[in-house]
Amino acid sequence: MLNWNIRSSLKPVLNISEEKEAFDNYEKTIHSDEVGFFRLPNNRDLLLESKKVYDLFKHKKYFVHVGIGGSALGPEMLISGLGKDTNCHFTFINNIDPDDLFKKLQKINLKESLIYVVSKSGTTAETVAAMAILINQLKEHGIHEDSFKDYFVFCTDPDKGELRKLSREWGVHTLDIPSNIGGRFSVLTPVGFLPGFFAGINNEALLQGAQNFQKELLPSANPKSFYELASWIKSLHDAGINQTVLMPYSSLLKDYSSWFVQLWAESLGKEGKGLTPIPAYGATDQHSQMQLFMEGPNNKAIFIIEVKSHKTNYSLKNTLNSDSFKNLSPFSLSDLMKAELEGTLSALKENDRHVVHMSIPKLDEESLGQLIIFAESLTALVGKLLKVNPFNQPGVEAGKKYANDWLKNH
Repeated sequence: MLNWNIRSSLKPVLNISEEKEAFDNYEKTIHSDEVGFFRLPNNRDLLLESKKVYDLFKHKKYFVHVGIGGSALGPEMLISGLGKDTNCHFTFINNIDPDDLFKKLQKINLKESLIYVVSKSGTTAETVAAMAILINQLKEHGIHEDSFKDYFVFCTDPDKGELRKLSREWGVHTLDIPSNIGGRFSVLTPVGFLPGFFAGINNEALLQGAQNFQKELLPSANPKSFYELASWIKSLHDAGINQTVLMPYSSLLKDYSSWFVQLWAESLGKEGKGLTPIPAYGATDQHSQMQLFMEGPNNKAIFIIEVKSHKTNYSLKNTLNSDSFKNLSPFSLSDLMKAELEGTLSALKENDRHVVHMSIPKLDEESLGQLIIFAESLTALVGKLLKVNPFNQPGVEAGKKYANDWLKNH
């Protein structure tokens, strides 16, 4: 099971009397009808609907995922972290760079593709733009609106929006993003389930892992360590330590860091508050960002994630007559990863850095489910401690408005 240990000279202080209001607020929020992310692991209806749609289209050889922000980052995290070798080729259209899109389209056979368009509102400009281009491409291949139901699936609001309207016109299958789930909290919905099925991921185990971990995030069990962690982050923030590094020692969890960046930044960066998230992964970033983390400004909370056991391993045994090779010969590649991680932890401690050492037994569906619900719940609780609303994004909406204004005036 996921666990963590704080390593910092600034010790966590759980002041129940002063912070009780925030803790109570968190409890009420995650059980309220307005916010639904915490209860997603307890509901299998969305999973069953996703499986039905998968069964209709599982013959497709290309899965084209169209979305941006939470509509893409969560699924990308699942595919890179847990995806198996299947006969399906994945393409994520998650930006509006025309050169990048051209390269991606060259590798897709649209006649053998399922295009999964994910947008809760159905009006996200980047998603609409990509969809318009794909429609034109389909028509160039002789595929028109009366056949779009064989090529598109929409994931959107249950009742309203442009995609919902189009789905009725074209007869396209749709999957729901619950109305009380924001994009950055949506990975444990059809947003992540449908691509997960195509990638051979056990979505049931993913949900079960998150469900099994819920008790660690609630007072009915023993939440002291979770509440202490959130209080410690709040104390760091108050002391001017306003950046968060998330550094899993796993290439397969690199996209987990990217997903966390949006979750943490968009939820907490408000009213002059927040902790700027920095994505990293070990051991690669020991040779780039670690110099800054180790000896730069001491203004970061550094989360190191250890994967205790790997599915595969390689012996480093060799007969080369060189000290660097001889030193590694008794060990395996996972031994070296462990040594690198422990060396980093020791050096960070020596430099009085603020570190959380997290670990999971292995990278599988259960563990990733725990990492997801942990990050979402920690974000919600820290938001309450900082007294910001972790579920809106007014800064993002302002940018969208000005972009639309520019288009209207040009």
